[in-house]
Amino acid sequence: MRLLSFENKMISTKQTLKNNEKKSSYRTEVASHEPRNIACLVTYQVVARIGWIFKTETVIMPAVLDACIASGMLRGFLPVLNRIGTSLFPLVVAPFVSRTKSIRLFLVATTIGLSLCFAVLSVAWSRLLNDHPFFLAIVFLCTYGLFSAVNGCNQLLVATLQGRLISAGRRGRVLVLSVMSGSVIAIMAAFLALGPWLQEPNGFVKIFAATSFFFAAAAVVPLFFKEPENTFTAESRKASDAVRSHSFWQCLAHDRSLARLAVVAACFSAAMILFPHYQAFAREQFGDTSHSLLTWIVVQNIATGLASLVVGPLADHRGNRLVIIGLLGCCTGTPLFVAGLTMVSQSAAMQWFWLAYMPLGFNPIMLRIISNYALELAPTTGLQPRYVSLVGGAMALPFVLSPLVGWGIDVLGGVPFFLVGSVIIASGTLVACGLPEPRNSHFSMQKSREMKEN
Repeated sequence: MRLLSFENKMISTKQTLKNNEKKSSYRTEVASHEPRNIACLVTYQVVARIGWIFKTETVIMPAVLDACIASGMLRGFLPVLNRIGTSLFPLVVAPFVSRTKSIRLFLVATTIGLSLCFAVLSVAWSRLLNDHPFFLAIVFLCTYGLFSAVNGCNQLLVATLQGRLISAGRRGRVLVLSVMSGSVIAIMAAFLALGPWLQEPNGFVKIFAATSFFFAAAAVVPLFFKEPENTFTAESRKASDAVRSHSFWQCLAHDRSLARLAVVAACFSAAMILFPHYQAFAREQFGDTSHSLLTWIVVQNIATGLASLVVGPLADHRGNRLVIIGLLGCCTGTPLFVAGLTMVSQSAAMQWFWLAYMPLGFNPIMLRIISNYALELAPTTGLQPRYVSLVGGAMALPFVLSPLVGWGIDVLGGVPFFLVGSVIIASGTLVACGLPEPRNSHFSMQKSREMKEN
């Protein structure tokens, strides 16, 4: 019996050494390819961002729907469809992504899917706008919902690929390079093409086609990643299986930091629920605003680019926690500012309304920073997709109220809802102040202890 026990221990020791060797070899290979992978990831995000400016969520998408049927309730479905697709679908595919050794080809597939959605919209708009506007609105919402679902899977793959191939201390650098250069090029594209197309009667056909083209171009880039096969250790597999065996709520209960981050993400949802209504609010308050759409888009993208110059280095050197607190605090002011414009003259309000779109430029950065923070919270690489998707799911839950908010804005006006939204975002900022810093050694020890207990 003693001999058998000794042999078992020797086998276990050999297996552990073998796993450690595999892990070390994988990390070495990842590190050697990191400069190339950073270049590929930045290129992918820059090209995708050019396509994204043609479909700016805060301006273009609500304007498209209003061009079919101007309805606050229908407009309220945009954030719902966006978050259900972007946040809930990743919950379904996260276990699959965790077990997949190579994911770059899946990233190619989802990016092609994004392109096809807007190709469909371009054709539908040219055929249905004049004779069937209500049917076009339904087609648009359905296609937008499908786009959001594909985009949710796409974002999960990008976050997972970044977690596997880019070290935590360099992810802020990737954010700066991709967002800053992407913003500059996207703004140039907006001035050259988007502005003139917005003034054309049927300009949305060209806008959708351009969006489709740039997403298709972005789909080529992942083919150039150097992605070593992620052979998971026994430890990672065990941790992943443990998480998969638990429900959403059990996962949150087992990790207090994850639960707190989920609350912060849910509060941030208030900022995104309100953003489709700002352009409609301006149109109702000040009259025709079609000439201002390009200005708002450019302002938002400039803010995104400039913010990345601060946020990226700060996230690399001080951690994502501090960035989350700062950005969330800035987002608190947007609904307050828009509500306050009703207290000044119409001419003054219209003159300064563009300032509302500066904090909205922080939204895409905030989403990335929350994902990066979730990556660092995860105790193993195998759990990273699940952590990212869980936080995304928490962010999606408040969006079920979005159509009701849209209906309420139709009936009561936007001001009461803007004030309530500001309070909710401010509450999220306070909760964020209690988040731990994952790069703290004390936190790492605590995390290891929690994993052993669970």
